[in-house]
Amino acid sequence: MAFWLASKRTGQDTDYIQRFDPRFWTVNFPRPMMASVITTAADALRIDAEFYHEGELAGLIWESADTLDHPLLRYETQSDYSHCILSFRWRSEGILPLDAVNGPTLTVEGRDADGNARVWYVRLWNYAQGSPSDAVVTLPFSELQSGFGLPGEPIHPSDIDRMFISLVPAGYVGGSTARLPARVDAFVEMSDIRCEGDRAMLVIGDCMVPPHGERMATAYDDSFNQTPARLIRSIRNLGYRGDIVHYVGMSHYYRLSEEAGVLVADRAGVLCEPARRWHEAFFRECREEGFETIASLSYELLAQNCPEDWMQRAADGSPGLTGWDPPSALLSPTNGSAMTFLQSIGAQLAALLQNSGKPVRFQIGEPWWWIMPDGSPCLYDDSAKTVFGDPPPITTLTEPLTDEQIALLDQAGAALAASTAALGEAVRAAAAGEVEILLLAFTPTIFGHAMPELHRANLPDGWAYPAFDRLQLEDYDWLTAGADGARRQAYAAVQDKLGYPIDRQDYLAGFVLRAEDADALWPSIDGGLDEARRRGVTRRYVWALPQVSRDGYVRLPQMENDDVNAFDDVSFPLPLGQDTLVAPEFSTSVATTASGFERRNAVWQDARMRYDVGPGIRSEAELQVLLGFFRARRGPATAFRLRDPYDFSSNGMTQQPTPSDQLIGQGDGARATFSLRKMYGEQERRITRPLDGSVRVSVDGTETANWVLAPGGAILFAEAPAPGTQIRAGFLFDVPVRFADDRLDISGVAFAAGEAPSVPLVEVREMV
Repeated sequence: MAFWLASKRTGQDTDYIQRFDPRFWTVNFPRPMMASVITTAADALRIDAEFYHEGELAGLIWESADTLDHPLLRYETQSDYSHCILSFRWRSEGILPLDAVNGPTLTVEGRDADGNARVWYVRLWNYAQGSPSDAVVTLPFSELQSGFGLPGEPIHPSDIDRMFISLVPAGYVGGSTARLPARVDAFVEMSDIRCEGDRAMLVIGDCMVPPHGERMATAYDDSFNQTPARLIRSIRNLGYRGDIVHYVGMSHYYRLSEEAGVLVADRAGVLCEPARRWHEAFFRECREEGFETIASLSYELLAQNCPEDWMQRAADGSPGLTGWDPPSALLSPTNGSAMTFLQSIGAQLAALLQNSGKPVRFQIGEPWWWIMPDGSPCLYDDSAKTVFGDPPPITTLTEPLTDEQIALLDQAGAALAASTAALGEAVRAAAAGEVEILLLAFTPTIFGHAMPELHRANLPDGWAYPAFDRLQLEDYDWLTAGADGARRQAYAAVQDKLGYPIDRQDYLAGFVLRAEDADALWPSIDGGLDEARRRGVTRRYVWALPQVSRDGYVRLPQMENDDVNAFDDVSFPLPLGQDTLVAPEFSTSVATTASGFERRNAVWQDARMRYDVGPGIRSEAELQVLLGFFRARRGPATAFRLRDPYDFSSNGMTQQPTPSDQLIGQGDGARATFSLRKMYGEQERRITRPLDGSVRVSVDGTETANWVLAPGGAILFAEAPAPGTQIRAGFLFDVPVRFADDRLDISGVAFAAGEAPSVPLVEVREMV
């Protein structure tokens, strides 16, 4: 299916929003405090925050340039606020009031009249009417003055990059890292938000991509700073429908408590108020826009917030930490306290989902035993050692294991399966109505790294169908690396072991970590969605929204005729004689300079063939066959196969193929798919319609049958060929062609007199 990486709007629909639209404010802050922003009405927003230290400060931010939305959906960049007036009603609790020193201040970042970078601090109390915690604030930008009191220094309103309102807790001490006596819970409500005067309205992208059959995945860790309304607008406008996989994350959703002087996740498992409010709003927005939500919870926590006894550990006591910066820690499935934490969070999410009026759908996301870089498993935390009974050490899973070590992996798998079953039951118990429990497995960590026994621990038998309602798979490391052989082997292994019907399986495709890799990786991701559709997977998700928006990924809908009527896999029904006209053509632009020299530009890399098959028609019976075939193809609407009488073999032009005729690729140990091609000197021709049964393949000169022929002339190996090996193939092939014209002119008189009709055909370039 076609896709597009959009960098800007190029004529797509637009609309207008009021400047300072509540949906497009963001919030930011230092950890470990937490804050979120949601819309509560078309002209109102709310910020909730939890403060733990005296020096913590949250900022409610308005950006002049929209850097978060998809390029097709962004609001216009407008840095001139001259003669613009922002007004709103302010209500707050738990933060310093408007009249206090260090009270709410509008920080304006921009440039002065001479173009020098400047920052101004505008005290909101100077422009407020009412009480310090309930007031109407009016900000006329052309008259704003910086400073604690008035008069102050006028700001320059014509060149502003961004502005933010600072929010600090009662008991604030600037720069202090000391703990507050107790956690401070705070909120701010801004209502009746209005913008008047010059440039009070902004152009915003309003493109509506037609529904394309794919679904979206999001993550709270990546989007906590945005309003749910903004995210749902993007998802819907980009053509995604059905449901949304929403990963709650590993760092922002839980409340903290102090243990031995350190803030860690509260063992009771409580959603912090900013996260609770945000998810309540997110689930509500999903319902109102016709989406269902799958809440996803994993076994990961930000390492700095993870209690020491919850962490999985290697045999030497090292904690199992991921490579993220900062790292996350994996929770031990055998630790009762850690699992109670997850069950409590899952139950609260289920309650929020149920209260939104939609079915409770809950994903257990990528539960696993962590594997250290040296291949040693993290099966040795205190709780695991108690459950497993003095487990034997495993130094690496890449070496052969003893029976005792294999038994340990089976024990670990059983413990993991028991923990996921308990989590699912906790979610079911918290919901009164319909509940669907899904499991997400990441196949590269289960089947990768040459660890043949790892599946015992990380893909346990206890997950076999129908342990969960649906099985979800993702393999983005392999997908973007082109390791298609490993991907297919993993699908087969999962199917053999767990046995979920294809209509109970989902697929997540993605993701692109760095923006500079977008052009290289999105084609693989988009192709992964198509491949999953061909396998019969009906629920496919793009992972994830932040990368889709950053890179401008646009999934385009499949046309009705894309895979059904565009090509009929039938051959031209009449034999071609030596008088058939064959004409390879290129497209070359030639510019002649004033001095007579030429500049030539080859537009096509490969020739396109043209044929006239009319001269081969010898009888009225053949003429009738031609007319019937033309009508059945609806003229040029549907392509078909044609055997070129002069060039139909990989061996020379017409000789019998051998397995060493054409070099089609070189093995790298990961790639397992190679496309058939024929070389004409240095010019390459893709072969998309080989003759089934004629294809022969060799690896480093030895013929092999360890492959299958896929649509589009692709050779799929069961195992990726070893690095450095030469992959060669021989084959017979047809040319995909169509009738060149909508009309077929045939005169019976002329034909009877021996004049051959003209039946032009043109080669079709196939998307493969």
